[in-house]
Amino acid sequence: METIPTPRPKTVEAREKVVILFAGDSGDGIQLTGAQFTESNALFGNDVSTFPNYPAEIRAPQGTLAGVSGYQLHFGSVDVFTPGDTCDVLVVMNAAALKANIGKLKHGGIIIANSDGFDAKNLRLSGYPDMENPLTDGSLDNYVLQTVDVTKLTRNALEDTTLGMKEKDRSKNMFVLGFINWMYSRKLDRTREFLKAKFKSKPELLEANMKVLQAGYNYGDTSETFTTRYEVKPAPMPKGTYRNITGNQGIAIGLIAGAQKAGLELFYGSYPITPASDILHELSRNKHFGVKTFQAEDEIAAICSSIGASYGGALGTTASSGPGIALKGEALGLAFMLELPLVVVNVQRGGPSTGLPTKTEQADLWQALFGRNGEAPIPVLAASSPTDCFEMAFEAVKLAVEHMTPVILLSDGYIANGAEPWRFPEAKDLRPIVPPYAKPREAVEGSPDEVEKFLPYARDERGVRPWAVPGMKGLQHRIGGIEKEDKTGNISYDPQNHELMVKLRAEKVQCIADTYRPIRLDSGPESGDLLIVGWGSTYGAIRTAVVELQKEGYSVAHVHLRHMFPFNKGLGGMLKRYGKVLVPEMNSGQLRQLLRAEYLVDAQGLNKVQGMPFASEEIRAGVLKLLKP
Repeated sequence: METIPTPRPKTVEAREKVVILFAGDSGDGIQLTGAQFTESNALFGNDVSTFPNYPAEIRAPQGTLAGVSGYQLHFGSVDVFTPGDTCDVLVVMNAAALKANIGKLKHGGIIIANSDGFDAKNLRLSGYPDMENPLTDGSLDNYVLQTVDVTKLTRNALEDTTLGMKEKDRSKNMFVLGFINWMYSRKLDRTREFLKAKFKSKPELLEANMKVLQAGYNYGDTSETFTTRYEVKPAPMPKGTYRNITGNQGIAIGLIAGAQKAGLELFYGSYPITPASDILHELSRNKHFGVKTFQAEDEIAAICSSIGASYGGALGTTASSGPGIALKGEALGLAFMLELPLVVVNVQRGGPSTGLPTKTEQADLWQALFGRNGEAPIPVLAASSPTDCFEMAFEAVKLAVEHMTPVILLSDGYIANGAEPWRFPEAKDLRPIVPPYAKPREAVEGSPDEVEKFLPYARDERGVRPWAVPGMKGLQHRIGGIEKEDKTGNISYDPQNHELMVKLRAEKVQCIADTYRPIRLDSGPESGDLLIVGWGSTYGAIRTAVVELQKEGYSVAHVHLRHMFPFNKGLGGMLKRYGKVLVPEMNSGQLRQLLRAEYLVDAQGLNKVQGMPFASEEIRAGVLKLLKP
């Protein structure tokens, strides 16, 4: 009589935080796997930070290094600020994924490899020498290597279905997801609900994915190989209702919240471009908030339609990435001349031109500040994280509406696709937004049949002109891109008037700095040896490095700028309270040069232009090098 082996008992080890990197071919469903595991951890109560890394080539050959897609997830029972410098677990679906990412795995880390992805063809395509297989040649002896024939096990789970082999193999990512959920003691409920919604009209695919998901979980539970599971407890976080949010979703929701708070309809005109397109996708799901979305034939039509919406009394918004923003340049100047509200989002990517469309960069700061003809200063804001995208999008709306000006909001590919838990704000906690509507004309004193003349470019004490929506009786006026006469808005070529109008428009934008909250440090002493000035998506890496350095006794402080123009009025005084100033940027030193020019401080740069975000270790090394006597 055959004896059925009894599974070995599983032990459970506690972990404070874990970094997992999923990697495979762009057709392996890596992004979906990472996103679903992120959702499970976020709903469980972990703090999370993610870094989806897409191939730069849209259709790179399968099995090659150029086609490797990655999704890095950092989750923990403590605060996490970055997706992690290195990973604890590397899940690879083929040889190329291993070769491209093995350098990111910690010494002694766990490799979970799909053995089917290491056949002769995959090894050759990924550039391994003939007859050398990293799974068997001992080159991975410094790691804990676990090989799993994911392809075979997936097909076995679906042997009773009528699906073709190609369709069966598309479910491989569910096997991996089921196994990882078992490994980190997570339930499958969230993923099951996701699959039901995704395949509600395709019951056969729903059943197949459900089966494979459970098969992966069962494999971990019953396999003799895996004797240890891990537990990461929830992180202590303020009470409230949370959801997982990406940067692009944060911008979309922030724009909606701003429009609602201002009592305006939201119009979004856009042309698809990576990595900004998800803003359109998110906004188009929210028509119940009065959102109108328009996919235009090009970038110029997209921004011009938004300007038209603002002229008609709505909140005009648009978004793009670097090359698309270049095409919007002339219309940005028009919006500036018209002095109408407009929010323009630039989700930066590697450039110039098409550059590295799926990679991240911070090299459009100068474009945002100076990329127009004539003197056309426009307020520029920058978001620092996925959740900060909501805050800054809301602020962009507030500044645009209350100061009658286009506003540029900078994000980038790193935070646009990254995700973290976001606590819902309540409507009462959001600041009011008050449009400066023109008032009805009053009768001329002594002549009750006459009303006073409307002056569309008469300004209030902040330099803001009134917003007269077409159709309002007595508020007819002329607008356009040609220079206007002060107050009346009539066309004027008078040299003195032109200089006056240039000055008045610039002063209005400068006055926006009067509305900022006082500048404050993110952490560190009010004066000391070194101040790190960051902006945008460098936030997590800088904060992680600075907190560690402060624990070690270094006199290091961190301020993160969100108002790139005009600067906060307290910034100059803050810079002078430190012996040295360091400016880490994913460009060649754009903010650093602005600070040196504006405040005459000897700011030093720490620059990286590789299409990849900073690691906290890189920030730390830069600080120690600058502090070295």
